[in-house]
Amino acid sequence: MSNIYEERATMIAAGELQSFVPFGREHCKHHPNAVNLQLRQLQPASELWASDGAAGLVGSLQEVSLQEREKEYWHLRKGSTVATEEVEYEEELYVAGHMVIWSRGTKSQASYVYKAFTVDSPVQQALWCNFTVPQSQKDKKDKIEQSVCIVQSTCVNVHTVSGKDFISPLPFQVSTLWPTKFGLLFERKNITPDAPISPTREPLPTLFSMLHPLDEIAPVVYKSTGLFETARLQYVSDSALRVLFSCEEPSIIMTYDTLQCSHTVWSLRKVTPEEQSAVLKWPGQDGPAQTPMGAPSILGAHLRNVTRLDSPGSPLHCHALHNQSRVPSSPSLHSRAHSPNISNMAALSRAHSPGIAAPSFTGAQRFNVSCHSPSPRGHSLLASPNSTLNDTAVLPEMEPILPDLCIEQLWSESAATYREKSCQASKVFITSDLCESRYLCFLVESVQQLRCVKFLESNETSQLIFTSVTSIPAKDAVPLEDIDALLVLENNGSLVLYTGITRVSKVFVPGLLSPTFSLPNQPPHLNTPLENVSTPAKATVQHMSRLEETDMPSPVSEVRSSVQHHESSWLEDSPFQQAAPHIQALRDPVSNRVTAELSNGSMLRITIPEVATSELVMRCLQAIRFILPKDTAMKVLVKWYNIYNAPGGPSMHQEWNLFVTCLMTLMGYNTERLAWTRNLHIEVPLSPVIAPKKARPADTGSDEDWAYLCTSDYHCQVLAHPTTGVLGLEEAAPAAAMEEGGPGAGLETSALLLPHIPAIFYVLHLLYEDLKLDELQRRGARSLVGLLQQLARDLQLEEYIDLYWRDYPSFIKTFKEVCVIDQAQLELMSWPAYLDDEVPCVFGWLSGCLRGLEVTRFPYLPGICERTKLLVLSYALYVVGDEDAVSTNVSKYLSRIFAGQKKGFGEPVLRRSSVKPSAPSGCLAEKLVVWLTSAGFSLKDLESVPFGVALPIRDAITRCREQPCSDWSEEVCALIGREDLTKQAHKASLANGKPMVGLNISLEPPATTEADEEEDGMADLHPEVTGLIWSQDLRVQEVRRLLQSSRPVRVNVPHLPEVSDHEYIEEKENKLLQLCQRTMALPVGRGLFTLFSYHPVPTEPLPVPKLNLTGRAPPRNTMVDLNSGNIDVPPNMTSWASFHNGVAAGLKIAPVSQVESAWIAYNKPKSAELANEYAGFLMALGLNGHLTKLATLNIHDYLTKGHEMTSIGLLLGVSAAKLGTMDMSITRLLSIHIPALLPPTSTELDVPHSVQVAAVVALGLVYQGTGHRHNAEVLLAEIGRPPGPEMEYCTDRESYSLAAGLALGMVCLGHGSNLIGMTDLNVPEQLYQYMVGGHRRTHAGMNREKHKSPSYQIKEGDTINVDVTCPGATLALAMIYLKTNNRSIADWLKAPDTMFLLDFIKPEFLLLRTLARCIIMWDEILPSQEWVTSSVPQIIKDNIVLQEEVLVTEDLNMETLIQAHDYIIAGACMAVGFRFAGSANSDAFECLYKFARNFMQSLTTTTTSTATVPGQYNLQTCLSMVLLATSMVMAGSGDLKVLQLCRFLHKRTFSEMNYGFHMAHHMALGLLFLGGGRYTLSTSNSAIAALLCALYPHFPAHSTDNRYHLQALRHLCVLAAEPRLLVPVDVDTLKPCYALLDVTYKETQWYEETTVELMAPTMLSELHLLKQIKVKGPRYWELNIDLSKGTQHLQSILSRDGILYVKLRAGHLPYKDDPRGWKSLLAPGVNNRNTEVRSFKSEAISTFTSDAALVSFAAYFCKASENMKEQETVALFSAILYECVTQENPEMLPTHISIDQVVKALERADVGETFGLWQMKLVLELCERGGLQQGPPEACQHGCGQLLSSDLLPVMKSSADRALDCWLRETSHVLQAYMRGQPLKADTSSTMLACFLVYHSIPSSKRMVSIDLEGSSSFSSLLLKFSQLGIPVRALIRLSPLLLRAGTSGSELPP
Repeated sequence: MSNIYEERATMIAAGELQSFVPFGREHCKHHPNAVNLQLRQLQPASELWASDGAAGLVGSLQEVSLQEREKEYWHLRKGSTVATEEVEYEEELYVAGHMVIWSRGTKSQASYVYKAFTVDSPVQQALWCNFTVPQSQKDKKDKIEQSVCIVQSTCVNVHTVSGKDFISPLPFQVSTLWPTKFGLLFERKNITPDAPISPTREPLPTLFSMLHPLDEIAPVVYKSTGLFETARLQYVSDSALRVLFSCEEPSIIMTYDTLQCSHTVWSLRKVTPEEQSAVLKWPGQDGPAQTPMGAPSILGAHLRNVTRLDSPGSPLHCHALHNQSRVPSSPSLHSRAHSPNISNMAALSRAHSPGIAAPSFTGAQRFNVSCHSPSPRGHSLLASPNSTLNDTAVLPEMEPILPDLCIEQLWSESAATYREKSCQASKVFITSDLCESRYLCFLVESVQQLRCVKFLESNETSQLIFTSVTSIPAKDAVPLEDIDALLVLENNGSLVLYTGITRVSKVFVPGLLSPTFSLPNQPPHLNTPLENVSTPAKATVQHMSRLEETDMPSPVSEVRSSVQHHESSWLEDSPFQQAAPHIQALRDPVSNRVTAELSNGSMLRITIPEVATSELVMRCLQAIRFILPKDTAMKVLVKWYNIYNAPGGPSMHQEWNLFVTCLMTLMGYNTERLAWTRNLHIEVPLSPVIAPKKARPADTGSDEDWAYLCTSDYHCQVLAHPTTGVLGLEEAAPAAAMEEGGPGAGLETSALLLPHIPAIFYVLHLLYEDLKLDELQRRGARSLVGLLQQLARDLQLEEYIDLYWRDYPSFIKTFKEVCVIDQAQLELMSWPAYLDDEVPCVFGWLSGCLRGLEVTRFPYLPGICERTKLLVLSYALYVVGDEDAVSTNVSKYLSRIFAGQKKGFGEPVLRRSSVKPSAPSGCLAEKLVVWLTSAGFSLKDLESVPFGVALPIRDAITRCREQPCSDWSEEVCALIGREDLTKQAHKASLANGKPMVGLNISLEPPATTEADEEEDGMADLHPEVTGLIWSQDLRVQEVRRLLQSSRPVRVNVPHLPEVSDHEYIEEKENKLLQLCQRTMALPVGRGLFTLFSYHPVPTEPLPVPKLNLTGRAPPRNTMVDLNSGNIDVPPNMTSWASFHNGVAAGLKIAPVSQVESAWIAYNKPKSAELANEYAGFLMALGLNGHLTKLATLNIHDYLTKGHEMTSIGLLLGVSAAKLGTMDMSITRLLSIHIPALLPPTSTELDVPHSVQVAAVVALGLVYQGTGHRHNAEVLLAEIGRPPGPEMEYCTDRESYSLAAGLALGMVCLGHGSNLIGMTDLNVPEQLYQYMVGGHRRTHAGMNREKHKSPSYQIKEGDTINVDVTCPGATLALAMIYLKTNNRSIADWLKAPDTMFLLDFIKPEFLLLRTLARCIIMWDEILPSQEWVTSSVPQIIKDNIVLQEEVLVTEDLNMETLIQAHDYIIAGACMAVGFRFAGSANSDAFECLYKFARNFMQSLTTTTTSTATVPGQYNLQTCLSMVLLATSMVMAGSGDLKVLQLCRFLHKRTFSEMNYGFHMAHHMALGLLFLGGGRYTLSTSNSAIAALLCALYPHFPAHSTDNRYHLQALRHLCVLAAEPRLLVPVDVDTLKPCYALLDVTYKETQWYEETTVELMAPTMLSELHLLKQIKVKGPRYWELNIDLSKGTQHLQSILSRDGILYVKLRAGHLPYKDDPRGWKSLLAPGVNNRNTEVRSFKSEAISTFTSDAALVSFAAYFCKASENMKEQETVALFSAILYECVTQENPEMLPTHISIDQVVKALERADVGETFGLWQMKLVLELCERGGLQQGPPEACQHGCGQLLSSDLLPVMKSSADRALDCWLRETSHVLQAYMRGQPLKADTSSTMLACFLVYHSIPSSKRMVSIDLEGSSSFSSLLLKFSQLGIPVRALIRLSPLLLRAGTSGSELPP
């Protein structure tokens, strides 16, 4: 215990005093809080503004603040931002009255309010808590939501940092809330503990938990482990338990039992599933046995039978009502058996926007049956003996609530010791000491003690084991986590610092009087571990020793207590003490700051100083702590802390000197006697008592400072002193200081560290080797050498001294072997085994790797020498080529040093010490880069690695940079310097979280100036992208002109002289009416053109362009209006047009935008006439997937309005958003609108016909591809639904039947003959019958009743009306057998080949049949004219050709034949369109375009008879279909020829061109420019189904026509669109650019594997056809996207606007500026073939690189001035720069220059340290190796040629060789002397000798002497010996003449 007394007198000073006022208090004064607002409401306005009113207000406010002041409290914590770790800040949570204020502040920034909350009732408590939101996917980590919880009397408000708010009602009164690792812990208020408890009633739980604000509150259970009984679970219901403390890491809570007066620690964890099921089984068992915990705590019959008590009459119920506003009146109805699973609901609602978490029924019912109702009846009810409370038979059962958390006892105080009452701890915290032991401390104020319980984590079960308890006398205490200490306020008012339970020193607070006397404080009293551990298992053990101790108090404590008494009275009496404030309490510790409350009520914030500020000292302390036994380490650290922080202690740069002195003193050196430590210029005396008296040195400056500067530059030659200590300005003689050793120079044998000197020396040496690997720590290494070489001398470790001399030859001059340690003392030391091994030299090890020698294991200290570990393993992996070096073979290359290893102990086997990265089994370079990233190594770290060591890593990086993988993580891409990939990966990681708006961020569309431009709804396309795709012309502007519908049209009618004015006006209006047919059809096309191009602003409504149906008549531009009443305008003409306009506007919203339910409702128009537009907007939101966010409430709202269009839009939208999900809630929604799905007896709902049609299609969408049996059956029947009585189902039957057919097709999409469980329905046969006609079958199923009575209007008889059912049935067959190539079904659909049969079928249906047949035989569709015409039956072919010559025979109807021919051709063309949709296949295009031209000619040439035969309408229909087919093939490509066709048809507005044809043409135009060229069509099954619905070949005749096909379905083609445009974006400018791609197609049955070169931006083919995509050089860095691994990566790129980041290589220009590549700087010129380097002007650098550092380097270092000497350097620098920039290795510039510097220094023989030479040597070795041959063969050829200039290295190598050989010739005797082991003289020759030895890898003289080189006579024997030593041959060539000469005539040479 001596050290405690030794430190008694020490004292340290606290720093940075500031008076402390909670920030929130100030803020509260100015905050408009609730009181303030209430006052304003009470007073009438007139009074408020009158002057006296204002004064009154102020007065009342003052009173309020006085009252509230008492209730304020606050707590502080260290800020924890997840993202940025640089700035540490303090956060304060301040509570007063109704307000909570959360503020932050840092050292550099003043505090500011982060959030302020005002609530309705007074705040009882506010706390921070982290909730975890479990993720649905297994692999993702749970999200943690940081939040603030504000407790009021009835509820808890939770506000998360991400902006969600929750309100959780409290079902009972709460005393305190505790934040834990899993959520909140509630401690229930015990209201009347003395109420008479009937024997039947058991106590209620007192501890509850809530894992998330949306979860239920559940009781906590505890697991008791008795001695003789099995473990059992019970609710925590002991009312005597109080929670005192909760902690997240480790997850524990501490409680106090008020009856037994003891503290207990529990571990808190989640309940296991078995335990939960155990809870469920309880009610069956008998009551539990009594347990030590107090009353039994099962929620027994009492809680199960609550229902009875809650009957409305019962007083309990009133109580419950009073506690919570909404209680269900009949609990039994709401019990869990009937309610949906609440927790699932919670999980659901978490995903949506936050709402109020309404408590489930359990709230009041379960918790509030506390019998504390005011009326006495309550008690009698419970206590009456005849009450049937226990009669479970009568009452319904209720399950107990399932607990979430469980507590298990870890430790409890032994009850015998402290039996005093009220010894409840007032403060509990966890602290750790400097040696990383952890303590749980609790302050018992009543006895003024701080009790510290030490605990540690056990290995196996990760449980905590609590060991000894120690008491420290204390009035108050706080932990200081940053410096691993705790600050204790002693009873006499002095502050003392402890680390763990070791007393460090007193803390002196300047400006406060310390108490005038100090009593000898009793040393902390350590108990043995056993005495104090009491767990229930050991409850039987009697603590005898314990009892004896308490009976006979030791005299010391008696004396103390009396003294204590006097002391306190003296303090009270003394007026002097009263005047000077003293510290009363401590609070709010954050890192190393703490607030002291003074006796006068003010507060001071003080800072306790750090253990060390210099990193070097910190790391030395860490290493020493690592190797020493814990108690010794603790003493060293305490001693150092006191010396370092003595008041008026040293200034910063003297910290190291102080440390050396302190350490050597502890080792027993007399630092006064050692010359070099004496020169450390600060004589720290042995006794630290004197230290404080030395004032701090003056800050004005002195010679010292100048001297300090002298040493900082290491070019200073005469470094006589080995540390950064101060040089005298006179040159010190080479320190022969050791000679004054004398008799007293021995070590102090009793010194603390004497036995550990060798171990300390070794760890410091390893630290030194680690520092050498960091450029930034080199000065530290130099400081450390001084200490190390002294220790090495004294320990007589010659090889170490040799190593230090080689590293710093000019530094360590003398080799006089002065040893101050005598043999006896050496015996005292414990020599670890590892000291005998080879000297660890990290550069030597790496060099051995490069030369291919056998490498030994390199020692390292885990956690301290991480850099060593990283680089050693990198070399092992990449240079040695061991693939498992970083995973399984770590121990082959590294040996971990363990503390306490003694001689003779074997090295324990190394466990896996590094995480095995999931590296691809690619080449070593890839592995290395991925592993380095996983170890947290970044480019910044690489810059600090010495250049030679870093070269192999840079080599690996360069290789990876050339051919990266597309799926590497962001960090890997950053390390290899590919910003393009980094950005791509960054986007990908963002895509998982927030949606990222791709091009909109970088490409704001230019703001258009004219107002009318804005309104056409097409301004949001990305002009930069469209400008790159179609750079040659203005086709996009032309499309905008054709599709705009927001401006008046031009009505040009010539005014003929004979026409009266009135007639002329009518004529104009009729013309306008025709034009309006076109205008109304435009939005359908516009929606496709602007698809997904806009990201809405959440605060603004969506701009919807007006649908303008007026005109302007030239020449005077007069208005022409349809509403003038001159002509008849059809009613409701614009209703569908405005619906389409709404859809077009809504489709602009991109799927990745953030759209909330509120925003959708916010867009609802005020005026009724816009309701149709809003209906369209809703449908569009469904198509782009946003409608799922609309709250169910709103959907219900819209549907109840009964607005037909809104219903259509909503039903289609919601089901498109839930495509193929079989979502139940939506199925219910749809069933209401489909009479066939309702039970036959249900009420007839009056659903409009068009809504029924929409609902049927919607049903098909929701069940798409599921093959759902029931729905298929219903839909099959609905195709042939007969007309009913009273005109129901009589109008527009065709569209209903078609919808049912389409829906049936979608439900069974592509299932073909494998429709599971539907064989009895005979689906294909039934459909065939619908198609060709026949007798109607009787209706099976539940709808039989409905169809009994026939229609009174329509007489169909009992045959099927084929005209109604055929289209639906045909398309249903087509979709069911889609792509199945089922020939038998296809033959049913063949066109009839006799005239008789042709007469029986509508020509239109032939189109459908042909189309259906072809898409069933999918693989047979060929893009050729012959194939198209092959669908036409022979009879038609024969007769149409003959038509002109032969007279038509009687039985051939020519009109039928020609119509049939045209429709069949159109059908086959449609099939080609479907097969090649979105592929831009040129054959398909040519073929279709030809047919389109044919139909055009037939239309336009009216001369021949042919055109009149089929009729205009039919020709026009066929043309529309072929045009649509063509634009499907060319979707998104914007092909000019198709655009011209569309434009031609746009202009035709005469009467035959009705609304429907315009719609078709403009849909074709929209598809052609789908999504502004970013989208195209897919050919997946669901896409084809959507296209079949949308492009049904019967277009409406006028704008209100829905007879054959519901117009709203036209928009479903959006479901077939997919983004496949790849846009290269330059990562530097963030602008789209051109780039060459190689796209490789997989092999298919039609073509081999082919590679096509494309210029991006380009549309890709469907991804399943592609094998890989590659960005080609030479202008851009190559990038490979391999699709054979899966298409997710590419899909994610395409879905985020298709942005592929590319990076321009140096010296190249983008294709836009330099299409041919002639302007590039690297393009070979005519004149300067070889003189490029000479002609390289530094100005030209800016075209190669934008790196500011390189540009300035060129400006300052590559411009020559007059004198010649500089010329060479400038030329060299220019050449280096040119090389680095053109080879794109700018990071190699420093390496080149460093090599040049090393060689120049060597030539001048001016080498103070051999650091640079080592690096140069490593570079040369790497290059001699010829690259890294273990890599793949193609990589070997480059070697490091890519990295280092081919010309520079050989030149540098020869210069270095020359310099050293020159020295060798002149002074070979020095070398010979060294090799014989003779001592050296200190002069320049020894410096050069060190360089020579390092450069040629010659081992130490000791090893050379041992192998007897001198004895060799021949070169061959030398060669053999040298190879044993691992000396390279080039060194042997230089040494052999000396050695052989020496061998022959040894005596002649000078010594």
